[in-house]
Amino acid sequence: MKRNQETPGSSGKKSVADLSNSEIVVIAAFRAGSAGLHADTEDIAVKANEICPRRFSWKKYPEQINIDTVRKRLWDARKRGHLVGSEMGTAFARLYRRALGAEKTARLSLNERKWRRVEKARLLATAAHQKFGSGNASSITEREAQGFFRIDAYVSKSAIESKLLRVLNAFSDDHEIGPTVRHVASLIRGGNVVGNHLR
Repeated sequence: MKRNQETPGSSGKKSVADLSNSEIVVIAAFRAGSAGLHADTEDIAVKANEICPRRFSWKKYPEQINIDTVRKRLWDARKRGHLVGSEMGTAFARLYRRALGAEKTARLSLNERKWRRVEKARLLATAAHQKFGSGNASSITEREAQGFFRIDAYVSKSAIESKLLRVLNAFSDDHEIGPTVRHVASLIRGGNVVGNHLR
């Protein structure tokens, strides 16, 4: 009698070592920011090496990342529909749910897990989330949208984007807070609720 077998679609999760190179670069693109805006191939290569050290390194010089290997895997991911955009430098990404789920298999530091736990609780308690959850997303005010991401008129555009990306990377696929995060981020980026300093 055979035991401990997993079939496709079972609850077993992949470890990082089980991920294909193409899956790793999709996760790397997500972490480098392409899910929110864009990411350079070199940034994706660095993130890919962090996820799975030496998987993309030169054989003779293992401390060096082979950027061509990363670029080829980005091209593969694009052909399979996991990424949308150019394989050459900027990858405008649309990540499938399974790719987002695979991102979570990578280990998070204790500090990151603690931050996510505290931050999620804060986001769930915000006025913006309460309005979104009750079907009143259109009534979210400028102050509420800014408070959701802890920004204001004195925060620079680059700092705003950094704050948005961190929260998006952590919670965009969360079934409780994800929809609110994506909606409020789109309001901020579209300049629909904040002043001209975001345009």
